[in-house]
Amino acid sequence: KHERNQKKILPFLAPLLSFRADSTHASMVNVPKTHRTFCKKCGKHQPHKVTQYKNGKDSLYAQGKRRYDRKQSGYGGQTKPIFQKQAETTKKIVLRLECVEPSCRSKRMLAIKRCKHFELGGDKKRKGQVIPL
Repeated sequence: KHERNQKKILPFLAPLLSFRADSTHASMVNVPKTHRTFCKKCGKHQPHKVTQYKNGKDSLYAQGKRRYDRKQSGYGGQTKPIFQKQAETTKKIVLRLECVEPSCRSKRMLAIKRCKHFELGGDKKRKGQVIPL
């Protein structure tokens, strides 16, 4: 019953997320720059360009920011609580998948788990490889 509620993990990410260090976080994740996965717009599996999502610059004219600035102005010091209880040392990694089909170019987000070190398109590890000193 409870398996239905769990999010599906793409097959290419399963080995990356199954590895755990001593902590609760995976220590290092290396994701290829391109990946074939399902495109909703095309309706079939297509190659996708993989980039890391970064949030944009906060707008000065958003309603919350305008309200906060108005409340802060004048005398009276800090008016709202400042969050100081920093619990997590890592952020959840969000991948941005863009279909490489010229007529499509649809984009979607894919959240993967937390990790200390994230790498995009790094060298693949080889088994039995001698490490040069």
